[in-house]
Order: sequence, then structure tokens, then C-alpha cells
Amino acid sequence: MSNSTNNFYALSQSFSVSDIIVIATYFLLNLAVGIWSSCRVSRNTLSGYFLAGRDMAWWPVSICAVKSVNFISCTNAMNNLPKLMCVLCPCVPQATYVLLALAWVFVPVYISSGIVTMPEYLGRRFGGERIRTYLAVLSLLLSVFTKISTDLYSGALFVQVCLGWNLYLSTVLMLVVTALYTIAGGLAAVIYTDTLQTFIMIVGAIILTITAFNKIGGYGNLEQVYSMAVPSKIIPNSTCHLPREDAMHLFRDAVTGDLPWPGMTLGLTILATWYWCTDQVIVQRSLSAKNMSHVKGASILAAYLKMLPFIFIILPGMISRALYPDSVGCVDPEECVRVCGAEVGCSNIAFPKLVIELMPSGLRGLMIAVIMAALMSSLTSIFNSSSTLFTMDIWKKHRPQASERELLLVGRIVTVILVVVSVVWIPILQSANSGQLYVYIQSVTSYLAPPVTAVFTLAVFWKRTNEQGAFWGLMVGLVVGVCRMVLEFGFAPPRCGVVDSAPAVLRGVHYLHFAILLCGLTAIVVTIVSLLTPPPSQEQVHNLTWWTITEEPQREIPLQKVSSVSHRSSQGENIHTTWNKTNTPAPRVPSVRESVFWSRFCCFNALLLISINIFLYAYFA
Repeated sequence: MSNSTNNFYALSQSFSVSDIIVIATYFLLNLAVGIWSSCRVSRNTLSGYFLAGRDMAWWPVSICAVKSVNFISCTNAMNNLPKLMCVLCPCVPQATYVLLALAWVFVPVYISSGIVTMPEYLGRRFGGERIRTYLAVLSLLLSVFTKISTDLYSGALFVQVCLGWNLYLSTVLMLVVTALYTIAGGLAAVIYTDTLQTFIMIVGAIILTITAFNKIGGYGNLEQVYSMAVPSKIIPNSTCHLPREDAMHLFRDAVTGDLPWPGMTLGLTILATWYWCTDQVIVQRSLSAKNMSHVKGASILAAYLKMLPFIFIILPGMISRALYPDSVGCVDPEECVRVCGAEVGCSNIAFPKLVIELMPSGLRGLMIAVIMAALMSSLTSIFNSSSTLFTMDIWKKHRPQASERELLLVGRIVTVILVVVSVVWIPILQSANSGQLYVYIQSVTSYLAPPVTAVFTLAVFWKRTNEQGAFWGLMVGLVVGVCRMVLEFGFAPPRCGVVDSAPAVLRGVHYLHFAILLCGLTAIVVTIVSLLTPPPSQEQVHNLTWWTITEEPQREIPLQKVSSVSHRSSQGENIHTTWNKTNTPAPRVPSVRESVFWSRFCCFNALLLISINIFLYAYFA
């Protein structure tokens, strides 16, 4: 590992005092914005801390579209356009359509039901606690072991490569800064600091992209140079060192393609629906908006931001492979260990390699700030949403009479615990094979998310869906998904030149095709069991499906409402959790009504957005 350390040290020598000044200035500015935003809303109420007082405008709400894991993964990973877009589902063009579905379909139902968390919605929709508890635990596990681990590894590795800092020091520094304003300010601090960080990310990505294209001779020259980017040291009798001929095309053969087009279209749509429409990190932003017009405006702007990876994130990653094939595109294990310390490849250094080689003094510091901004943006959102899930869906379940002050304290303590878990997780990430980490995370998402997508979709659109159907659909989907995931972990994709010993059932069904089958299987189980069991009560569908959204005023909208089949008192009455009967004002709940002008304005922009997306999809197909 000494050779890779020497490489890290050599890279860090390119940074000057001006770069360090830029980085320090960024940290101070970020803290200032976090403190300022924390003072804008009441941090001592549940609505203020977890939903920013439900008073956020459309432009900061939309900023959740640009996440560090997209930014880092799409620039550093893979050797061709489709794989770059498939590292995580938020990178795909389907995000455009799913974001519009979030604003026009899912959020109106969530707002009408008066919920704060996604498990809470299923708890009210179906009654009982087992589905709600399962989804809360699953969401927390996915956050800790996929989102946080990916962000920490990618961001800390970047800082280590560029600055030569110790991986622990890099990670702890960023965790401390993010935790400070996340714990203090809640969702408002998260959203406003994300706005600053996204602005910095976009500016830095534009500068780097323009510089990279000038270096390679423009977009027209990219495909030609990329096709000739072969490392000097290859593995005999193998072709893994050769760039794919169809690297610039999205659609591949439906059976033999490394990313078959049915999976690229339908499979990734299923994963994107889980991420954008049912994941707490994303939906919590939309629930904090002032009204439905702001929700729609936020989704439209977020969808436009999701187009930026095409130009400013994905293509620079390919340019880095084209310019530096011996380092970024290495395939020989010994050579890769010498360059970056990983046997399976050095795609992780693609972005820092571009920064160090192409950026002048001062701008290199800006790019370091960009990647830190991306990391911190994602971590703050995950910390806040995870603390919300634990507080409202797990802690409050066991302590239904907990005061508002207690719940706020629990939310902050959970954030601290997540920070500690993140630090403890670093050695595991260091020992993990960095190139395989992305494969594992993609596998976890593909094998655990489709059942959740199926259940949420049926819950919103089919009134006949009941608790028994949803529960057994989730359980069957979980068992089948975990079985496939165990096979995936047991037979990791082989390195270049190594014979693949995986069984045919694993390699014969692409993981995106498996996501389609798993979602369909879950939907079938939910449908059959629901039809064979009693239908849900009127209370379980009123204001809780797309077909039963009403405008009837509610006398009191609790932050968390317990369903009709759980927690009954000895007299047979429901025990509802309400706000403390003190001087604390009731939480503001936006209406699903909108003005005619802004409704039509948003619809026009949505159609324009779809047209642009179809053009880009067809151009790269």
C-alpha cells in the first residue's frame, strides 16, 4: 500500500496555499449559511425541525436533485455512458418522469393524508404497525449501509487523493461540520446549505467540463479519442481493456447487452420510483414546501438539474478515461494497485485526476470544495431524514405519550449516533474492494427496492389493496430479493481475465431484469391476497389514495395519526397522537388546491421538460 500512498502524496503536492484558502473559505461560508437558516424557522417544534415549518419555496426544495453520490459515482466510475447512468437510479433520464409523478400524483396524496414519514403513510393506509415498522427499519438500514457508506468512501477517498490527508481525518472533519448544523437547525439548515452547495457544484462542474473538452478537442473528438484509450499494460487473451464500441449509446441488446434496454427503461423506472417517490430523503423535501405549486415547481427544476449529469458529470468521467488510460483505465491488478491501491481498477481517481492535471491554482481548491459540498449535501439530507424515521416511526411507537421536547431531543441524538456509526464504518470501507462497492450497493437497491415500489403504487392507485396483501407482498419480495442478493455477494463479478464461476441463474438474469420480475411478483402477491381477504375500511382509504383525495377541512391534523386497527384503549376508543395541548401552534399543513394560473404554468413547463427529455433520450439511444 506504500506505492499508492506515495501516489496520493505526489498528487497532493499540486495544491497551493491559495487552494487551501479557498477550501477554508468554503467551510466558513457553509457554516454561516447553516447558522442563518437555522434561525429562520422555529427549531423547537416538530414541524419546524423535521419539515422546516412547511414553508419552503420551490427553488431550495428542488436542490435535492444533485447529490454527492451522483456527482462522485458518475464522474469516477465505469467505462461507458449507460453504466455511468446506472451507477445509481437517480442518474437516469427516467428521473424526469418520476419527478413529475412525485409532484402531480404522490405528494397530493401524502399531503392529503397529513403524514410526515413514508412508513407513517403505509401505517395509516393499511392500519397496524408491522408494515410501518418493517419499512422504517428497512429505510434506516439502506441509509446507513448504502447511502452513507457510499458517500463517505467516495468523498473521503477524493480528499485523501487530492490533499494527501488521512482518510479518518478527512471523514471526521466533514462529518463534524455537517452534523453541527444538521443537529442544530434541522431540515431548514439542510435545505439552505444544500442550495449553496449545489450552486458551487454546478459552477465547478461547468468550469471543469469546459476545460476538459478544450483539452480533448471538443465533443466531436471525444468518441474517437475514447475508442483508442487502451492502457499500455493489458491482460493477455482478454478484451476488458478495450472500450466498448457502443459506449456512447444508451440502448443495448435485450439479451446479451451488459445493460439491456428493457432493464434500462422499465427496470430503472422501478428503482427511480422508489428513490424519488417513496424514499424519505427525497419526499421529506417536497412535504416542506409551501403549497402544491411550489411542490410542482421544485420537481420541474429538479428534473432540469437531473439533465446536468449528461454534460457536466458523465462526459468528464469519459474524458478522464480517454486522457489517462494507463491510470484511470488500468486493468492489470498489479498496475492498479501501484496507481491507486485497488486491484479491480482505478476509476475512483478519474475526477481528482482531471482536477489535478487540468485546473489552475485556486480553481483546484474550488473543485475540492465542490466535492466536499456534494458529500455534505447528501450526508445532511440522510442524517435528517433518518432521524425523522427513527423518531416518528420507532421511538414514538414505543412512547406514544412522548412530549415534543423529548422527540426533538431523540431526533438530535439519533443524528449523533449516525455520525458515530459512520466513523466506525470507515475501516470496513477501507478494507472493502472499492470497485466492487458500487456493484454491491446497486445490487442492494435492485433486490430490496422493487417490492416497496409495488406496494406504494398499489396503495396509492388501488383502493382494494389491504394490509394483509401489502404485508405478504413485502415479505415474499424480501425473501426472493435477499436470496438473489446472497448469490450476488457470494459470486462477485470476476476481475479481468478471471473465469466467472457464478451459476447460470445469476448471470442469466440481469439484475435490472430481476428488478422487473421482483416488482411484478410482489404486485401479484399483493393483488391475490387482497382479493382473498376483507377490503380495507373507509378510514383506511379516505384521503389516502389518488381516487379519494378530498378538500374537506380537517379539524385537527396531527403530526402522526395512529390507524384504526392499532392502539385501542380499554374503552375501545382510538388513541390519537396529537400536539401538546400547550401554547404550541398546530403545524401548518398545505392544501392540495392551487391557483389556476400557476397550475397551468407548471403543466406547460412539465410538457416542455418532457419534450426536451425525449429529445436527449433519442439522441443518445
